[in-house]
Amino acid sequence: MRSNTAASAPIVDRSKARTRRSSGRGNARADVQRQVDYWNLRNPFEPAKIFSEDAVDAIHEEALTVLQDLGMKVLSKEARDLFRRTGALVDEESCMVRIGRDIVHDAIDTAPRSVLLKGGSAKRDLLLELGTLAIQTGAGAPHATDLDRGRRPGSLEDFTELIKLTQSYDIFHMLNPIVEAQDIPAHERHYRVNRVQLSLSDKVPFVYARGTAQVEDCFEMFQIARGLDDDEFRRAPRSFTVINTNSPRQLDVSMAQGLVDFARYGQLAIVTPFCLMGAMAPLTVAGALVLSHAEAMSAIALSQIARPGAPVCYGAFISNVDMKSGAPAFGTPEQFKANLGSGQLARKLGLPWRCSTGAAGAASDAQAANETQMGAWGAVLAGATVLLHGAGWIEGGLTLSYEKLITDLEVMQMFGEICAATPADEAALAMDALSEVPPGGHFFGASHTMKRFRTAFYEPIVADWSNYGTWRENDGMDANARANLIWKRKLEEFEAPRVDREGIGHLDEFIARRIEQGGANPV
Repeated sequence: MRSNTAASAPIVDRSKARTRRSSGRGNARADVQRQVDYWNLRNPFEPAKIFSEDAVDAIHEEALTVLQDLGMKVLSKEARDLFRRTGALVDEESCMVRIGRDIVHDAIDTAPRSVLLKGGSAKRDLLLELGTLAIQTGAGAPHATDLDRGRRPGSLEDFTELIKLTQSYDIFHMLNPIVEAQDIPAHERHYRVNRVQLSLSDKVPFVYARGTAQVEDCFEMFQIARGLDDDEFRRAPRSFTVINTNSPRQLDVSMAQGLVDFARYGQLAIVTPFCLMGAMAPLTVAGALVLSHAEAMSAIALSQIARPGAPVCYGAFISNVDMKSGAPAFGTPEQFKANLGSGQLARKLGLPWRCSTGAAGAASDAQAANETQMGAWGAVLAGATVLLHGAGWIEGGLTLSYEKLITDLEVMQMFGEICAATPADEAALAMDALSEVPPGGHFFGASHTMKRFRTAFYEPIVADWSNYGTWRENDGMDANARANLIWKRKLEEFEAPRVDREGIGHLDEFIARRIEQGGANPV
């Protein structure tokens, strides 16, 4: 399904060029093989803090006051009824729900501290808890762009290609609604995109919470494709959604219903208020955290009221706006601080949590790269369990760039490398090398080096470390041009994982039948 333009562009294999440049190091056999597990990442850093413990307690208490005294506007009647049954004060006319402290605390106490997501194969199972790190690509972009085809509305073709790229790299741990397939009618879109997820990947799939009818369709598709009965599916989370509150202090019908539906089916809901300081949240970091924390706790409470023990993730996505234009900004010092504060609040609750990076830059350039890295470092140092929008996001999430997906991938893999153990055993202390090399000498030819040089360091997939002359001889490409070749080569080489072909056949029958019946409209 790839376009002729993308497929016909010449592909230069840069990895072969690197191999040739490396061959001058001699014929020594590499006795130590480099093996880094990008799948099971544990954050090596002690979580950084931006506030004192007293300040964190104050933010938490003020958030509880917001819920108890000011309340949340909850547009779903079913959600209001659930809150009412627990003792919350509900005003049907205004849809305002005031949730007492005890209700919130009791609900949070039942939320699991550890969630094991079940993939399409055992190797794709993913543990989410404080201390683990899972990375996702950018998500939810209405547009896609690349150097060959330019910026365009997202299509099923784009979605398919980007799912293939997500599947191809272990550093991306979960699938995403990476772009919207706008060429597919909304009442059929969930069938098409889930068919892509289930046939081309064995990673945990994403489901939009767009009404019970679509959600139940998706859950049935997962059961059909992966050969699960109702009990097996409900027994462990095998899919996830992201629930965004409508800041300030509103939970709309589809998001509230999504929380209830996912809880009842035992599937993971990642709760994430999206608070832009100065627009949908107070101008200060602490004030924005009060609002975000209150909204997150209200949504978590709803999921636990619907089904105590339902898998749920705390979340926060806080940044600021440009006060001259009102445009969203990302990768700012304020976002960095908010990420650290969100981590402190998540740890206070003891829940796995999602954080985000992002980029406001309109192109895959130095600005967008800097913004993504700055936000990502804030999330990693804050101890985020799930890092969302880690690769490809530009234009404040309006566009997903193929080239930036690859250049950001390089950074995400470096985070994976940082998570790997750093040995300090006898061999790593290298006393044999220190004894062998005299003062003023070099370690290039030392025995210790010769045994390890092929696998000692991370080898980049995008960066070119050659000098200017060699770089010019090799076409003088910048990082975007190299990334363009990499994603095209990866798509050409893509091999789908093993899936149950009989299950996919039954899935196709289900899709055809449901489309003939009229599909399911989003709510």
